[in-house]
Amino acid sequence: MEIYKNIQEMKSYLKEMRKEGKKIGFVPTMGYLHEGHLSLIRRAAVENDLVVVSIFVNPRQFGPGEDFERYPRNIEQDIRLSQEAGANVLFVPGINEMYPEGFNTYVEVKQLTETLCGKSRPGHFLGVTTVVNKLFHIVNPDRAYFGQKDAQQVIVIQRMVKDLNIDVEVVVCPIVREADGLAMSSRNVYLNSEERGQAIVLFHALNMAKERIEQGERDAMRLKKQIEMMIQQQPLANIDYVSIVDGENLEEVKEINHKVLIALAVKFGTTRLIDNMIVEV
Repeated sequence: MEIYKNIQEMKSYLKEMRKEGKKIGFVPTMGYLHEGHLSLIRRAAVENDLVVVSIFVNPRQFGPGEDFERYPRNIEQDIRLSQEAGANVLFVPGINEMYPEGFNTYVEVKQLTETLCGKSRPGHFLGVTTVVNKLFHIVNPDRAYFGQKDAQQVIVIQRMVKDLNIDVEVVVCPIVREADGLAMSSRNVYLNSEERGQAIVLFHALNMAKERIEQGERDAMRLKKQIEMMIQQQPLANIDYVSIVDGENLEEVKEINHKVLIALAVKFGTTRLIDNMIVEV
């Protein structure tokens, strides 16, 4: 497996691969890879000739007091896992490589970033769209793979790609869950055993909401309160938000009569977890 830390070397190598007619699949990550990431790499390996995985813990998407310094990192493990999953190239730039002295250009998607996680993590999506835009220009992939767990991020990136005419297909892959339903996340390692046991309420609450909709519930506010009540039964749960929004524009809905995204962000101790489910009516 090829490993690059330098942007120009990465671009030069991929330019040669494109000359050979190779289709490039790209999986951007912040490392500490788990089965969710690996499912993206495996799919990219099936659908492309060459798979590039980036590992970059992006400081620009962490707000003051968030977990940038303690975000889990294990590059040796990431190299092994990504190679086993089918990656051909690893791009592991340093912070100064991605944001050299004097860097002062950002890419911002309006409106879609002002709700859900954008409301409670101001500046987060500015960092996401800026770094993903840079990575798209460095890798120039045919397809880029993202997980449905970060539903708002996916929708924001899809809008950026459309608005800026970026020539890449955004492929969205299903949420990968633990055996008990907890959505896989690098941050799950922060949970102690009691928090971990209570965190599965997120998946149960989403399933309950889906069942209520299938049974005919259409009042979004009433359903939202039922979700909140279920989560609040867990003493360690501290709700950031529970939202039922339009599956395309992320606007809150009053009546559930089309595709909706049920999205949650809940803290257990100091660990903020997100989860979601799309329900079509």
